[in-house]
Amino acid sequence: MTSPAEQLAELLDLEQIDVNIFRGRSPQENLQRVFGGQVAGQALVAAGRTTDGQRPVHSLHAYFLRPGVPGVPIVYQVERVRDGRSFTTRRVIAVQQGRTIFNLTASFHQPEPGIDHQVPMPGVPDPESLPKLADEIREHMGELPESLERMERRMAFDIRYVERLRWDAGDLRETEPRSGVWMRVIGSLGDDPLVHTCALTYASDMTLLDAVRIPVEPLWGPRGFDMASLDHAMWFHRPFRVDEWFLYQQESPIATGGRGLARGQIFDREGKLIVSVMQEGLFRPV
Repeated sequence: MTSPAEQLAELLDLEQIDVNIFRGRSPQENLQRVFGGQVAGQALVAAGRTTDGQRPVHSLHAYFLRPGVPGVPIVYQVERVRDGRSFTTRRVIAVQQGRTIFNLTASFHQPEPGIDHQVPMPGVPDPESLPKLADEIREHMGELPESLERMERRMAFDIRYVERLRWDAGDLRETEPRSGVWMRVIGSLGDDPLVHTCALTYASDMTLLDAVRIPVEPLWGPRGFDMASLDHAMWFHRPFRVDEWFLYQQESPIATGGRGLARGQIFDREGKLIVSVMQEGLFRPV
């Protein structure tokens, strides 16, 4: 049986069907839509495969246009926008069943010398002192519901919330819209920096919108909202590995008009800020 890290690597290993065209697998799952982080991660793989591999990606900007259908392959069409002296730019369109479901623009840049500063990493408990997500849910609920058992089996990441999960509305009074999680891939992901970057892109969509929901409903249990990612942006600051612990600090500065904005900062275990993230999500009462 393959490890969770190997399963994630396989999901991100696209089939090249033409010079600028790639096909990605979409697992058959009992979900309403394909997980957005999967589409973003695969699209970045497609973009990176058309570069010379010498320039790491430094930013991406993406829009989720339509929900993807689980179990149906996704085709990624890459446009080679620019190959300059310092920057490389790629545009990717994701197509499924003849319709565009997602687009992404990624920029690659060879790091240069310059100013160097960052905000400090917040003081939080070490990940080893915190319960695994599935164990925390099991502690409260006893046996996991079937949907959560499936999630645990396919989960490639060990996720540990910095604060204990809130289970009822009584816990939400005066709760600020922020959340923090430690994460890492379960197993080794190899040494290809592009694979680690695309895996982190995948993970960045897993918990970010939690920060929008925290003041109004528990993170686990029945949802009062139908949620969907609308757009996603990331800036990659330093090299990193996702099979080592990283801290994902998330907050929501505003939610209004049926949309919620969330931003995240990702730090490695040594406290270095490695990635910044912004995302807007749609929140419709159910």
